[in-house]
Amino acid sequence: MKKIVRSLLLVAFLGTFNACSDDEPPLPDNLAAFEATEKGFEGDETEIKIVLSRTVDAATPISVTLTPTQLTYDTEFTTTPAAANNTITLSVPAGQSSVSFKVSKKTGVLLDGDESIAFKIASVGTPVLVGTNSALKLSFKAIISDGTSIQLNGIAGSELGSSAANSVFLDLSANAQTPVLRDSWDLGFYNGTDFRVTINGTNGASAWAINKTDINAVTDKDFAVDSLAVGQGQGKLSLVDDAAGDITKTVIAAVSATDADNKVYILNRKGGSGAALPLADLYKIRVLRKGTGYTLQYAKVNETTFKTLDVTKDAAFNFEFVSLEKGATVDVEPAKDRWDLKWGYSMYFTAAGPGVILPYGFSDLVFINNLGGVEAAEVLTTAATYDAFAETNLTGVTFSKSADAIGSKWRATTGTIGVKTDRFYLIKDSAGNIYKLRFISFHKDDGGERGKPKLEYKLVKKGA
Repeated sequence: MKKIVRSLLLVAFLGTFNACSDDEPPLPDNLAAFEATEKGFEGDETEIKIVLSRTVDAATPISVTLTPTQLTYDTEFTTTPAAANNTITLSVPAGQSSVSFKVSKKTGVLLDGDESIAFKIASVGTPVLVGTNSALKLSFKAIISDGTSIQLNGIAGSELGSSAANSVFLDLSANAQTPVLRDSWDLGFYNGTDFRVTINGTNGASAWAINKTDINAVTDKDFAVDSLAVGQGQGKLSLVDDAAGDITKTVIAAVSATDADNKVYILNRKGGSGAALPLADLYKIRVLRKGTGYTLQYAKVNETTFKTLDVTKDAAFNFEFVSLEKGATVDVEPAKDRWDLKWGYSMYFTAAGPGVILPYGFSDLVFINNLGGVEAAEVLTTAATYDAFAETNLTGVTFSKSADAIGSKWRATTGTIGVKTDRFYLIKDSAGNIYKLRFISFHKDDGGERGKPKLEYKLVKKGA
């Protein structure tokens, strides 16, 4: 009988012990905060986002108050959603971790740049709390930020972070990020002095030249669909644009002023995983010059008539972008002096043996806006620490103009997965401002979230 009692007591003790050991530690507070404490813009509209530490289980209300300076609501500016009594009412949807609103200038209004709006998170629904960055000053002019911490939003829906649907453009001096769906465009027409066309590497695109100039004469008999496959050990670098962003090394040759020199290309607008799209989804394209711009001819591969689209150059942007499915130009990159870095998935390259380099799709690549005059340098912490690095440390630093100056070097995806803490980066923007920048997290193994990397940066030297 004593043995039975002792056994029962032991079972009860072990049950209690196991129950305690299975208890998860309480989650940290879920905090709502602006992405930065200051922001500037010079266009007609800007988006302001409030981010939470994590997703919410139920729709969560947030109210934001606004205090304009030298502005009157609905006279010089308005918001979406509309404000009532200088308060904007928002709601974070269930399963989401952010919400945003837009500020728009009224048409025909002239401003002198001294105008601003002070926003403040006034209240949030339980169990969410107000975080540190609870106030934001929006200036109606370009600003030169002293630096901030920011989380990039690469997730567009419920996709995995490793295949984040957004490319995210970041303007350091304005504390502004612009997420754009990778699948929203197919071709980029260069606005510089040269006549060049880029394909959408962020969508895993590939292209193949056909030795014909009559687009109607090109059919599926002129190529093998599998020849367009790239990634996962498939394809050649000749099928994709230059990974370092050299505009003279695009798959599509420079557009000649002599029409007869411009060949037809087969475009696989979406790929990267070692297979091409089905034949019915492939396009044939041909680009000609039209004055100082372009004319695009395009059709599905086995169509016997083609459509045309004229594209006009705009020197304020690196490229004019076209969606073949929409048959129209679309907005993608911000103006060339309004972004410094682009984060996201893209075709890149990998070594497949001695002397063998193949195209390969990478997540979390970081490209600089080299065509817009941005440069970057990597600094190892053995030479200087991030916190201590100052303007006096810039002597002897060599900046790179390659788009992939940062690339994938900032993180590890094998072994100890996470941000590499032994390095940080210097970014020189087109105005000569130099920022030091380091990545904080990007993966659950380093305390982050895949598809939403966190980074911080600080102004080291203001441009002349």
